[in-house]
Amino acid sequence: MQAAKATTAAVTAWLLADLALGLPQPFLAPYAAVFLVEATVYRSLRGWLEQVGSVATGVLLAAGVAYLIPGLTATLAVVVLLGLLVGGWRRFGGSGVWVAVTGLLVVTYGTARDVGLLGDRLLETALGAAIGLAVNVLVFPPLYGERLAAAGERLARALASLLEETAEVVRSDEPPEDLDEWLGRIRDVRSLVREADDAATLTQEGRYLNLRRRRPRSGLAHDRPLRTLLSLWPPAEQLVDSVRTASEGREPFLYPWPEARRTVAELLRELARAVRATIAPGAGVDLSHCHELLAQVEDRLVTSRDGVTATLGLGAMALPARRLLHRLDD
Repeated sequence: MQAAKATTAAVTAWLLADLALGLPQPFLAPYAAVFLVEATVYRSLRGWLEQVGSVATGVLLAAGVAYLIPGLTATLAVVVLLGLLVGGWRRFGGSGVWVAVTGLLVVTYGTARDVGLLGDRLLETALGAAIGLAVNVLVFPPLYGERLAAAGERLARALASLLEETAEVVRSDEPPEDLDEWLGRIRDVRSLVREADDAATLTQEGRYLNLRRRRPRSGLAHDRPLRTLLSLWPPAEQLVDSVRTASEGREPFLYPWPEARRTVAELLRELARAVRATIAPGAGVDLSHCHELLAQVEDRLVTSRDGVTATLGLGAMALPARRLLHRLDD
């Protein structure tokens, strides 16, 4: 859709500049229009200011240098150098590089010393940018709710699977033979967390000033579930790290006794079930059994029947499990 919109904006800008206004070689009009069909409406609005400012600066820079310095080669060198330096100003944002590029194009097309043509260049730039902005704002302004939902579902499945695999590790007496594969799951979930966070940022930005922001495709229903899932990752990572440390059998954090481990494993499976259910918008999750199991684990910590080192190992697992349950409660 965005590619089709950019094509439409470029062709429209060219036709208006060429046929309606009669501008000679209006290459800057479609060029500006294409770059204004951004990923979000907000970026188009911001890009309109940056793009028009950078291109206008490039045109004026080329005219000023051409007036002061004779010779095409010398003019080109100075324009590119100054354009790159001026384009580094933070107000130009990502469009700063076009100060130098536009100046280069104006100089090499031989229009830098023609005041009338320079005015045409500024006009066609403003026209193209306005058309690109209008197309992106008015014609199916982009929304990314589907991306948000997909990222949440992938993260929920991966996080739940990691908790289930960790439960099996806790239940067993020895570290798993496929320890590297288990640790690889951690890296996979971490990458999905970054992906979901990027999707959330893009989706929220996409709604800003968007005429369709209240539509189902905006992903408003998935905001809260995804925020919950993202908040689960830090305690989940801490929990997995605690289990790995305890499974190595080094003091002072030793594996708890089998009875305590079975309770922890059951708690992790119940947390995994709750994580899978979290992604459904508006769905309630029954956490009563999780609270009961956590109470059993913490009661065992208080009684200290398993010795100091085993109790420390159990406590290292219980704290992130409590944090996970607290985040799910919210």
